[in-house]
Amino acid sequence: MRRRVCVLLIALVAGLAAFLPSTPAVAGTAWDYPEFPYQPTTYSEPFRGQFHFSSQQGWMNDPNGLVYANGLYHFFYQHNPHGLTWDTMHWGHATSPDLVHWTQKPIAMEPGVHPGDLWSGGGVVDKDNTAGLKTGSLDPIVVFSNTNGVSVYYSNDNGQTFQAYDKGRKVVTVPSGVNSRDPKVFWDAARHRWAMVVWSDEGGNGVSIYTSPNLLDWTFASRFQAPWLFECPDMYPLPLDGHADRQRWVLTSASSQYAVGTFDGTTFRTDWTQPQQMNLGTTYAGGSFYAAETFTNTPGGRTVQMAWEGGNQGSTWTGNATFPATLSLVTTPDGPRVTRTPVAELSSLASDSRTWKNQTIDARKGGNLFADVKADTYEITAQFDVKGATAARFGFDLHARSDGTADRSVVYDTAAQTLYGKPLAPRNGKVTLQLLVDRGQLEIYADGGLYSLSDNVNFDSAADSQGIRLFATGGKVKLDSATFTRLNSSWGTAQSTLNSNLKGPWHASGGTWSDVAGGKQAATSGDGFYLSASSATDAVYQGDITLGTAQAGGLTFRANAAGAGYTATIDAAGVVKLWRPGKDIAVYSTPVSKGVAHHLQVRTDGSRIRVWFDNGADPVIDATDSTYASGLFGVNTFNGTSTVQNLNTGPAGFTAFAAGQWTSHGGAWTVTPAGLHGSSAQDGFYLSDRTGTDFTYEGDLSVTNGTATGLTFRADSSGAGYTANIDTSGVVKLWRPGRDIAVHSTPIVEGRTYHLKVRTDGSRIRVWFGDGADPVIDATDSAYTSGLFGVNTFAAGTVAQNLTLS
Repeated sequence: MRRRVCVLLIALVAGLAAFLPSTPAVAGTAWDYPEFPYQPTTYSEPFRGQFHFSSQQGWMNDPNGLVYANGLYHFFYQHNPHGLTWDTMHWGHATSPDLVHWTQKPIAMEPGVHPGDLWSGGGVVDKDNTAGLKTGSLDPIVVFSNTNGVSVYYSNDNGQTFQAYDKGRKVVTVPSGVNSRDPKVFWDAARHRWAMVVWSDEGGNGVSIYTSPNLLDWTFASRFQAPWLFECPDMYPLPLDGHADRQRWVLTSASSQYAVGTFDGTTFRTDWTQPQQMNLGTTYAGGSFYAAETFTNTPGGRTVQMAWEGGNQGSTWTGNATFPATLSLVTTPDGPRVTRTPVAELSSLASDSRTWKNQTIDARKGGNLFADVKADTYEITAQFDVKGATAARFGFDLHARSDGTADRSVVYDTAAQTLYGKPLAPRNGKVTLQLLVDRGQLEIYADGGLYSLSDNVNFDSAADSQGIRLFATGGKVKLDSATFTRLNSSWGTAQSTLNSNLKGPWHASGGTWSDVAGGKQAATSGDGFYLSASSATDAVYQGDITLGTAQAGGLTFRANAAGAGYTATIDAAGVVKLWRPGKDIAVYSTPVSKGVAHHLQVRTDGSRIRVWFDNGADPVIDATDSTYASGLFGVNTFNGTSTVQNLNTGPAGFTAFAAGQWTSHGGAWTVTPAGLHGSSAQDGFYLSDRTGTDFTYEGDLSVTNGTATGLTFRADSSGAGYTANIDTSGVVKLWRPGRDIAVHSTPIVEGRTYHLKVRTDGSRIRVWFGDGADPVIDATDSAYTSGLFGVNTFAAGTVAQNLTLS
């Protein structure tokens, strides 16, 4: 969205913002990316939508990069997480398995980490790896952003982190005009290539159309000009009346105006002289429907759309998204028209419902079919026969009170043939409508989705304001049928920051458990447990525990729903302990540091239970106990705060040479299924207890985002020694404190894994890169003759794996 629109929008909410807490927007840093700057919420605040997505905290506007990837729907959006007004755009991120139950995720893209202004754009799933950006088993998500030049960003971990293509140095195209923005990319199946529409002001409002075989090399194809076609364009095919052989293309603007035409792979053509309006709400920036975008790569190929609603505000958030709608194209007497209907998955929120049939609504008799219905969030569907209606008006009072007032009325005017003030002619003498009523949102659909209107309404959720009145004035009207369905909340069904392969839903048994950037944070008085829905008899179970103020925290397994089972804990008194209710089974003395992540792994084989600590090769506890044979996996905290992360069953984790315990010196170090994850603002080291003089040391290294990571050797306990690293400035470097010994220039791409091998022979140090037969560095230095082995990270988030010594 252009800045002048945003200035207008800020003015619209300035009155509210003056009374709300807010902090200036800030840029992030690569080493602690992705950030999760959100305060805990139950999503139960006044006016917070219960089935309309809103950001957990902060400002949101345009939907961005909507995709279905690797089993989840991804909703990215323009976002200022640090304030309630537009400022310093980030890309927010939420995921859903079904388009209904959304979970807030950490920030997807941040200024300071990702180059550019990060304004609106689209996204695709590169299933065939046409761009060559894929590095793992997951399909890459590729998104497009920025103004006056299109930049590419991509994720190989299903949206957890994004890298900028060529570190943002290269824009893949620069549309003509003074201003351009809002690239939307889609797959052109007929031509087996990608296409893109980008808004620009070249000669006035319009879109430039580009084509590409690989998402990185784009060719200008044509331009479509129209005064109405201002910013946030979208373009997609729809089968006319459901017939795939009668496909048409739809081109839309931010204000939901659209035209239907054809697309031959290079040019969009339409014989329409004026656009149609897809949504009848207030379709300006900050209104109730703006900057809609459709998902790409949806199962079954359906076209699903979400838009920004700017009029919803609460104490900690501004803005929400419309409920997802399925788009279709139907023939009407006026030509083809787009329909919008709520996705069928809405039914997953339904609880109790009631239906009425063949009733007459008569103003003279009064009465109210809905008199005994009290509800906060719900759906109403109704069909009225107006052929013989004498009522001048009829409809529903929503959130009605006993004094006759209501928060909003949805009224059909029989003479004007309007619904909610917008034109709606009866079809075959019938008026059919569907209402979605949420705490801060009202969505109205009618005539099979040809009529669609989104609105923001501050509904009063107080018990005495939850009535519904079905009424008629000036006469009567026949009600063919009406159904009321209560809709439950869609929040709180998945994990925001806890990385785990354990099944949900999770539940707490004691204490409070909140989402923080580092995982799940507990605050307990005494023992508190957080338990998954996964259970087992024999398994490998591992995770990272960081003690804050807590005395102890650990992994719980073979437990019942209250947490009674086995727990392997780290204790600030300096022990690793295996215990169950009523008995300490085994204890191992070792230093335990608060504020540092310690890794625990448990293996159960019948009554035998073994516990490993901080990636040591041998268990520190090997005990037997037969009290509990099977049960749930979870975590425990005792008397204070702690944070847990990377709770996984199975052996996948950090693979390295045999050693005792590893220790950190600077930075944060955790174990994921992909390997050892490090992050540090400056130099951070993770060191084994193995030492060596002459050896071959090798491993696989990756800089997820940031500057550098490497193999450290001949080091002291602080990490001072030699390090051979990969640096995203484009070098392999051998260095020690105070000196860069040797440098080899080669491209190093964020997110890619590289193999390094070091061989020492006295003062001679050689470094191999990749699968090269010859060393890229062959140098001499005698500052350090022997010392510890470990890994290093510098101003980055990094991964190390498959470390070997010989």
